[in-house]
Amino acid sequence: MDIAQLYALISVIAVSLISLIGIIGLSMRESFLRKNLFLLVSLAVGALFGDVFIHLLPHAHEELPGKVAVPFFVLLGIVIFFVLEKFLRWQHVHGVHETDDQADTTKPVGPLVLIGDAVHNFIDGIIIGGSFLVNIEVGFATTLAIALHEIPQEIGDFALLIHAGYSKRRALLLNFLSGLIAIIGTVGVFVFASVEGIIPALAALAAGGFIYIAGSDLVPELHKNGKVGQSFQQLVAILVGIGIMFALLLFE
Repeated sequence: MDIAQLYALISVIAVSLISLIGIIGLSMRESFLRKNLFLLVSLAVGALFGDVFIHLLPHAHEELPGKVAVPFFVLLGIVIFFVLEKFLRWQHVHGVHETDDQADTTKPVGPLVLIGDAVHNFIDGIIIGGSFLVNIEVGFATTLAIALHEIPQEIGDFALLIHAGYSKRRALLLNFLSGLIAIIGTVGVFVFASVEGIIPALAALAAGGFIYIAGSDLVPELHKNGKVGQSFQQLVAILVGIGIMFALLLFE
């Protein structure tokens, strides 16, 4: 195992541990979380967009031949994430409707949240592993971007599992086990790393996925609050996220 693979494994384990962020939710009021989560979401937007245009795309352009290869994989990443989200949203709505006629204390939406999160974490693991194989600096930048996105998501998932009828302890445990799926994705990248062109292709795919997540999921959430003060705070947090990605260039 080389140093890049070791860093990738350490990073993906650290990201998996973010699934335990629900512990914070146990000690905070819901109103406080709702009021301040938008800052984390804003920071994630800046970090995701920054990672795409500062780290992932430049390295993909260096390695992939031809003029259409990078745009192809970026667009493929956007389409894959669109299809995945459509499927998970349909399952979520379907599961919620089913609960109307069920007396079981655990609602079907709970397993659906876990399945969706497991798939998402598996993809995160692939992206982290592929990024570290591009180079270590890109790996750390991508890990940071993913971590900033995962924090508000994992708090939301924890809340959904509690709503679905799970105890707090069981929700934390299942969320953590789902988070460990990311390690499988990273190890899988190591196994197939010798396939020519797979690493820059994964970088371009990740760029497409990050563009989709930030643009279609996170930015619309920020627009739900139109207060001038909070809008300014959102802008500052986005710029901080982008600034962090630029700062990481100093280590390349």
